[in-house]
Amino acid sequence: MTLTTTSFDWVRELVHKESAIVLQPGKEYLVEARLLPIARQLGLPDVSEFVESVRTRPDPDKNRRIVEALTTNETSWFRDGDPFTALTGTVLPDLLAKRGPNDRLQIWSAASSSGQEPYTIAMLLEDALPNASSRVSITATDLSREMVERTRAGRFSQLEVNRGLPAAMLVRHFTRAGTEWEVNAPLRRMVAASQCNLAAPLPRMGPFDVVYLRNVLIYFDLPTKQVILRRVRELMRPDGWLFLGAAETTLGVDDSWERVVVGRSSAYRPLKGA
Repeated sequence: MTLTTTSFDWVRELVHKESAIVLQPGKEYLVEARLLPIARQLGLPDVSEFVESVRTRPDPDKNRRIVEALTTNETSWFRDGDPFTALTGTVLPDLLAKRGPNDRLQIWSAASSSGQEPYTIAMLLEDALPNASSRVSITATDLSREMVERTRAGRFSQLEVNRGLPAAMLVRHFTRAGTEWEVNAPLRRMVAASQCNLAAPLPRMGPFDVVYLRNVLIYFDLPTKQVILRRVRELMRPDGWLFLGAAETTLGVDDSWERVVVGRSSAYRPLKGA
């Protein structure tokens, strides 16, 4: 049985209400693919029957599983490359010149999925900064409880480490753990993972020197993007740096940011007085 219009519309409304993510018409295939494993785990024959069972008999835990299943967790090491080159080549020297020797740098990896982005940042800083584990704090957040737990565990399959992680860094920063690779303790101490819904009021965090908010704004409508960018700015230092995805921009969304070219990448900085 294919996903009914009624079931799809209910899922769309639930996901938008809980996460502000917009599922456009035509995404029925995505809903079916993401929810079918949950339906089968519960002994139900298809997604429509699963959705109807939740729609007619509300269950907060099943609602959460639906929303989390429909968030995108695509990630890899050093994804898109340039924003990470900019971190060590431009951003870190700029911050170190402005901060005191005892100031701790705070970095936020928002929508961090299973942890590749925050641990990429941690590896770069560990290699570039003496005593990085005591000088840098990386906050990793994601909507998905499962992704947060995976980040905390810091364990990755061979297939996952093959996606963009240089062999030299794998050897230097990971230890074999059975069939998996485990991030070494100094890096895990730098990264604190927690659940966070970007579309809801944000928890008290920061203030952050650098924020990586990459490849997530594209899933929201314009008003939600504006709210998220405002809330993120409120958690940043006045001279902080914001990195967005290659297809994302603050231009035409929030005029409180200045776009600056950083090598082959670009970043955004809060405008003074905004």
